[in-house]
Amino acid sequence: MTKRKIILAAVIMTIAAVAAVAGAWLYYNRFDAGEYVQAVLDVSYKNETELYVEITGDSDEEAARIFEESLNATMEGFEASDMPEELMPEYRELFGAIANAVSYTVGEPEREKDGTYAVPVKVKPITLFPDTYETFQTRAQEYADQVTDSVMNGAQMPSDEEMQAQIYQIYYEVLKERVDSGMLYSGARDVILHVTKEGSRDFEINADDMDRLDSVLIEDVGE
Repeated sequence: MTKRKIILAAVIMTIAAVAAVAGAWLYYNRFDAGEYVQAVLDVSYKNETELYVEITGDSDEEAARIFEESLNATMEGFEASDMPEELMPEYRELFGAIANAVSYTVGEPEREKDGTYAVPVKVKPITLFPDTYETFQTRAQEYADQVTDSVMNGAQMPSDEEMQAQIYQIYYEVLKERVDSGMLYSGARDVILHVTKEGSRDFEINADDMDRLDSVLIEDVGE
């Protein structure tokens, strides 16, 4: 190879290296607020970590912990209640399945004057709890009637703990039946999430916006 060709080859290699570095920089510093919201929702509710790891650089283990911590928060209220300890794992698994079924569609983000991004999310709320409330009430009353009949016929009155445990069991069975048969959804609602870009791979969704989204994903009784 002539000296001229050697110099030309070196120049080409240098250009390729610079292009590769520039491409990597652009990739890691690009920011799509809609894509980020999609990643956060997917990892939080569906335990899908791939996109979140790609965008944030967190490990798979760190990403998976987000879903588990979300379930932990859900279970905290029950841990302080009279729910029997042996039912806790079953309810936890059930709530995980309910979270996996939430419906959201992330729209196109718009950059606002203050530099934040407004990301529209269309939500179809799960109607599991209103749909099953009447069935739960009926079965709970049937259990109460059975207890009354048994006591009237000379059986010993169950303790409060035993009756509470049975009510929790009934409620679990009612919810599980509906989850297994397929949940229903109500009409779509729109929620706006505001996203701030703090650094090249450091983003944040407004906490109040996330609370608002979380509150409409699953309808409560009476809504």
